Amino acid sequence: MRAQEITFLKLVQGDKQFQVPLYQRTYSWGRDQLNRLWEDVCELVEQHLSGESAAPHFLGSVVLAPGQIQAGGVQRWLVVDGQQRLTTLMLAFAALRDHLKESGDLRGVDRVHRQILVNEFHEGLDHYRLLPTQADRDAYTSCVQSRAEAGGSDNVGAAYRFFRGALAEGREAGDERWVSAVETVLKDLLSIVEITAESGDNVYRIFESINNTGVGLSQSDLLRNYVFMLLPKRGERVYQELWLPMQQSLGPKNLELLVWLDLIVRGNYKAKQSEIYREQQKRLQPMAGDEAALQYEIEQLSKRGQRFRRILDPAREQSPALRAALERLMSWGGQTHYPIALHLLDLVDAGRTAPDDAAEALLYVESYLVRRLICQTPTTGLNRIFMEAPKELETDRPAAEAVRRFLSGRRRRWPSDEELREAVRSKPFYWSGRPPQRSYILRRLEESYRPSEPVDFAKAALTVEHVLPQRPAPAWLQLLDEETEPAQTPQELHDLLVHTLGNLTLTGDNGKLSNHPFERKQQILESSALRMNLEIAEAKRWGKAEILARADRLTDRAVELWPGPIGGIKPTGEESPGWTELRAALVAMPSGTWTTYGDVAELIGSHPVAVGAYLGANPSVIGAHRVLTVEGKISPSFRWPEGSDRQLPQELLAGEGVRFDSWGRAHRSQRLTAAELATLLGKDVTQPVSHDPLPEGEDKAAAERFRTQLRENWPDAHDGVMAALDFWRRQGGYVNYGRHEETSCFPVLDAGTSHGPHLMWPIGIYPVSGTVEVVFQYLKSRSPFDDTEQRRELLNRLNKVDGVDLPESKLELRPSFPLTVFTEHCDEVCEVLDWFVGVAALDLARRA
Repeated sequence: MRAQEITFLKLVQGDKQFQVPLYQRTYSWGRDQLNRLWEDVCELVEQHLSGESAAPHFLGSVVLAPGQIQAGGVQRWLVVDGQQRLTTLMLAFAALRDHLKESGDLRGVDRVHRQILVNEFHEGLDHYRLLPTQADRDAYTSCVQSRAEAGGSDNVGAAYRFFRGALAEGREAGDERWVSAVETVLKDLLSIVEITAESGDNVYRIFESINNTGVGLSQSDLLRNYVFMLLPKRGERVYQELWLPMQQSLGPKNLELLVWLDLIVRGNYKAKQSEIYREQQKRLQPMAGDEAALQYEIEQLSKRGQRFRRILDPAREQSPALRAALERLMSWGGQTHYPIALHLLDLVDAGRTAPDDAAEALLYVESYLVRRLICQTPTTGLNRIFMEAPKELETDRPAAEAVRRFLSGRRRRWPSDEELREAVRSKPFYWSGRPPQRSYILRRLEESYRPSEPVDFAKAALTVEHVLPQRPAPAWLQLLDEETEPAQTPQELHDLLVHTLGNLTLTGDNGKLSNHPFERKQQILESSALRMNLEIAEAKRWGKAEILARADRLTDRAVELWPGPIGGIKPTGEESPGWTELRAALVAMPSGTWTTYGDVAELIGSHPVAVGAYLGANPSVIGAHRVLTVEGKISPSFRWPEGSDRQLPQELLAGEGVRFDSWGRAHRSQRLTAAELATLLGKDVTQPVSHDPLPEGEDKAAAERFRTQLRENWPDAHDGVMAALDFWRRQGGYVNYGRHEETSCFPVLDAGTSHGPHLMWPIGIYPVSGTVEVVFQYLKSRSPFDDTEQRRELLNRLNKVDGVDLPESKLELRPSFPLTVFTEHCDEVCEVLDWFVGVAALDLARRA
C-alpha cells in the first residue's frame, strides 16, 4: 500500500470513478457531522479572505483499491474506507454548483460540474466520478443531475439540503468573494491522505481491519506521553504528584477537555479539540531540555484543573455568590460557558477580581444564553463567541462590566428587552432548546415570586404543562373563536398561542390536567404549591387575552432576572432571527413536501400575513414555492423574480413529487406541519414516551382506559386494533401505554442482547384522535431501521394496505394513517408487524 497527502481536487481529477462496494453501509452522516465540517470550512474561508496563510485542514484518509479497467473507459477505484467523506464533499459541490446557477454564474456552474462531479466525455454510470451503493445511487445522481426530486428525505438528500442552506445563509452574510472562497477551500484547502492498495489485495479484509482497530490514544494521552518523554529526570515525581491526581480527579474525558480549555484561556481561541496534542506540542516545544519550565507548566495545568472541578462541581466553590452562579449554569447544561467561567476563576484565584464581581459576570453569561434561547436566536457561532472571550475581554475594567460589554457587541446578538417581550408573546417556546433548559427557565420564573415556602425542585417531579391544550376539545376552540382575527380560524389562533411561554407552566399533574376544560384545570391548579399556577387559577377564562397578559407579566420578571445588553435597544436595520429560521426551514424541506403560511408563522412566531409579505418581497428564497395556502393551493400573489424562467410553481412541485387534485389542491399527506418543520431543524419537539424495559408488566389500568376510549370513539376499529395487539404479543412483543388523558398505545419489542435492552416500536395508536403514527423519527436511531432502506421498506409495505398513504418524504418524521384502517385490514397490518419482528430478529442475531 502507498499513501500520499492530497487535496480533494487532485484526488478526483481525471477520468476516474470511485465506487462504494456493496458491503459498505449506506451514507450516514447527519447534522452534527455536517455542522462540524462546515464550521471548519467557514474558518478556512475567513482566513483565506483576510489574507492569512491557511494551512490545509486534514479531513482524514481515503483507502482505495484498483478496480477493473476497460479500454477507453474510466479508471475505477473501490472505496475501501472513506466513503462518508467522499460522498459528503461531492454533495457539497453539487450544492455549490446549484448555488452558482441561482446566482447567475454559469461559468462557475460549468467549472464545478466538469472538474468535480462528472467524467464529461463518458456516459451511463461511467459519467459519475462517485458511484455510491445501489441504495444511495438514485438519491445521489438526482443531486448531481439537478433533477426535481433532488434533496429527498434520506441522508443523501438531507446533506445536499444542508449545504444548499449553508451556502444561502453565507451569501446573506458575506460579500461577492465569499462563494469563490468556499470553492477554493473545498477544492484546495481540505487535505486527504490517499491510501492506495495493490491489485489483488483482499479488499474486504482491508475494510475489516481498518474498522476493527480497537481504542486509539486520546489527545490527552498523546500529550502526556510527549511531556513525560521530555522529563527523563523529574518525570516519575511529576507524574505521581501532579499528573496522576489530576487525571484521577477529572477522568479521561474531562482531562482532555481541560487540556483544550487551557489553550482557549491562553488566547488560542481557534484551537480545535481534535488538534489539542499538536497545538500543545507547538506551545511546549521551546521548553524541551528545560525540565523546571515543563514542571511549572504542569503545575499550572493542575491548578487550572482544580478550578475546572469547581465549574463541574460548584459545591467546591467557597464564595456563596459565585457558587450560586456556577450552579445555575450547571443546571442550564452544556459546555458553552466553560471557557469564560474558567477564565473568571483564574482571575479570582489570582486576586485580579472579587468573587462577587465574577458572579455578576456569570449572571450576564446566563442572561445571554437564556435570552437567546427565548428569542430563538440561531446558535451558529455561539461556541466561538465564548472561546474568543478570554482573549477579547477588556482588562482595564471590572470583570462583570468587561463581560457585559463583550457580549453586547453588535454581531453577538444579545436580545434587547424589546426583542425579549416580542418573543415571549409570539415564539413557540416549547420548541426552544432542550427540555431541561425550558424547565430551568420556568423554574427560575417561579422562584422570582419569592414564595415563603419554596418548592424543592430537585425532588419535585415536574413537567411542562400547556394550559391551553395541545389537542384542544371543541369547547376550547369555541372559546378561541371569540378572539380570532378576520379570516382566521380558531385552530389557527390556537396554533399560534399554544407553545408560547405565556401558555406554559410547571406541574406534577400533567396527566390529570391534559385537555380538560379550563374550569377543571383551575380546580387542579388551585391546589398547586407553585405561585405561577395559583396566578393562572385566578383567571376567569383562558384565551388569547389571558395568555398574552401573562406573557407580559412573565417578561417583566425575566427582565429583572436576566439583565440585557448595554443600551438595551433593538438594533435598527438588523434582520429578525425569524426570517433566518424561515429560510432554514424551507431549505430543510425534502422534495415532495409542502407547507402553509400558517405553519411557517407558527414555527417562527410570526403571522401568516407577515410570512406572505416576506416571501412576496423575497421570492428567490430557496423553497418559497413550497409555501401554499391552508387549502394547499398556490397563493394568487406568488410571483417568481422578474426575468426568471422557472416553471410555474404547481408544475415544479409536481415534478418534485407533490400530488395535486383536479381542484389544484396539494395532497394533505405531503404537508409538513409546524411541528414537523421544527423537527427537521433539529428542535426537540417530540419527547420519547417512557417504556417499561421488561416484557411483562403491562399497566392494566392504562390498558382499560385505552380500550374504553377506543370503544367510545372508534367502535368499528376496536376489534381489529385489539386483534393486532394480541398478534403482536404472540410474536414476543408487549404493549405499553401513554400517561395522558388520551391514553396512547405502543406495541414494543425488546430486541436487546446481554449488553442491555434495545427497545423499538413501529407505531403509536391514539384512540381519541383516531390516528396511527408511524414513528420513523424514533426508528431512525434504532438498528436496523437506522438504515434508510429498512424504513423505506416499512413505508412501502404499509402503503400496500388500503387506506394507508404515507409519503416517502416523511421517512424522518411521524406520518400517520387513520385508525379505521384496522376495521377491514387488520390481517394486512399484522403481516407488516410480522415482517417488522422478523427484521428485528435478524438484526438481533447479527448483534448477539
